Amino acid sequence: MRPVALFVPALVIVGLAGSARSEEVDRYRLEKTETGYVRMDTQTGAMSICEEKTGQLVCRMAADERSALQDQLERLQSRLDGLEARIAKLEAQPSIPKVLVPSDEEVDKSLDIMEKFFHRFMGIMKDIDKENAQPQRT
Repeated sequence: MRPVALFVPALVIVGLAGSARSEEVDRYRLEKTETGYVRMDTQTGAMSICEEKTGQLVCRMAADERSALQDQLERLQSRLDGLEARIAKLEAQPSIPKVLVPSDEEVDKSLDIMEKFFHRFMGIMKDIDKENAQPQRT
């Protein structure tokens, strides 16, 4: 293989890695304060308070974001507990499907409707037979 053929893919890979690294570097903004720094995530808007300790920058979430995160965790935990309870209840039920049998009243009502339908239908058929049986006079 020729050296140029190897160089082009390597250049593309380095370029992509550099682009991703550039996006990661530009993601956070640091602002100096009296006690340290404030770091803002430009993608999410989350803010952290940072202090320099033993030559390293140590960051922690801002108090209001921590409480908002804790609230969301509690809501999600509550929702998860409810879903787990529903699943447990559904799993405890027998898996054999119940056969729905109509009550005697429902059967009687259905038969009454069918009887009424057939009586009317038979009446119509008798009327048609009478019309066809009579000689037509012109």
